[in-house]
Amino acid sequence: MTTASVLLTVSTNWGSNDYCEKDGIVRKVRNTAEVAAGELRESPATKEQALLNMREWIQKNPDIRNVRQDDTFLLRFLRHKKFSVPMAQQTLLKYLNLRKFYSNCMVKLDCQDPNLKEIISSGYIAVSPVRDSFGRRVIVYNMSKFNISKFTCWDMVRAHAVIYETLMEDQTDQVHGFVHVGDGMGSSKTHVTAWNPIDFARLIKWGEQSFPMRHKGFQLFNVPSALKYIIDFAASKVSPKIGERLRLHSTSKTLYKEVDISCLPTNFGGKIPLQEMIDFTYKLLEEKRQVLLDLDDMEILSTRGIVSSRNTSSSPEGSVEGSFRKLEID
Repeated sequence: MTTASVLLTVSTNWGSNDYCEKDGIVRKVRNTAEVAAGELRESPATKEQALLNMREWIQKNPDIRNVRQDDTFLLRFLRHKKFSVPMAQQTLLKYLNLRKFYSNCMVKLDCQDPNLKEIISSGYIAVSPVRDSFGRRVIVYNMSKFNISKFTCWDMVRAHAVIYETLMEDQTDQVHGFVHVGDGMGSSKTHVTAWNPIDFARLIKWGEQSFPMRHKGFQLFNVPSALKYIIDFAASKVSPKIGERLRLHSTSKTLYKEVDISCLPTNFGGKIPLQEMIDFTYKLLEEKRQVLLDLDDMEILSTRGIVSSRNTSSSPEGSVEGSFRKLEID
C-alpha cells in the first residue's frame, strides 16, 4: 500500500478523533475541534453568528460582487482572524484586491495549464500526503526543480497560488495550518534577480495580510548565500510572529528536530518518494479545479473599504526601489 493511500482520515464530525499515517501505522493527532476552540475561539454558536454577519455584510456591500458565501470559503477568513468579523472582512477585501492587482498570476488558476502542469510535475512545490503529529499540512519546495531559464517569477507565484487556494478549501487545513519545508540546493543568483523588489515586497506583505493561511513554520535547509539575501529581505517584510517561525538549518539533523521526518520526501531524508507527493498534489488540484476557476467570478469594484495605516490599499507597500540585480552576491 502506498503512502498516499493511507492518508489522514478527516472526520466530518469534529467531535471525534483525527488520525495520520506514520511508517505504515495510523496514529491519533490533535483533535480538530479542540484546536479550533482552543486556538481560534471557535464554537458552534460563534461560528453560526459570524457566518451570518459575514453573509449580511457581503450582500449589502456595494464594493464587491459575486463573492462566495459558502461556509468553507467564509471560514477561511474567520478562522484566520479568530472570529473577529471586522478583521475577517478586511482580510476578504484585501484578498479580492490582491487577486485583482496581480491578476496575471492570481486568476485563471487552472492546474491543466501547460506551464503550471509542468512546474507541478517537476516537483518544485508539492504537498505531503501525510500530516505531521500536530495535524498540520506539510508543503515541500525543491528550488533545483524550478527551471528559471524557462519560467518566470510570475509562473512561480501561480504555482504557489494554485496549491494554496486548493489547500484552503480543506477546513482541516484551515484549522491546523501549514508547515513549509524548503531545500535551497540548486538555487542561484538568477532565481533572485528574476524578481523586482517592489513586486516581491508587496507580494510578501500583501500575501500575509490577504491569504488566510495559518503558517506554523518555515523550515529551510541547504540555503546558499544567493538565496539568503532574498530570505532576509522577505523576513523584513512580514510580521514579527511570522519572522520568528522562520528557521534556517545548516544540517538536516537540526531540520529533523523541527519537522516530522515521516512527512518528508526521500530526497529530504524522509520516507515518501517525491513522485508520490507530486501525484498526490495533482490529485488534490484536479479535485478542486473547477472550484478554483469559479473564484474568478468574484470582483472587488472599489478599494475604499480597505483600512490601511498608510492609506495605500492599491499602491506598493513600503518604499523599496531598484532591482535585486544590484545586489552584490557572493
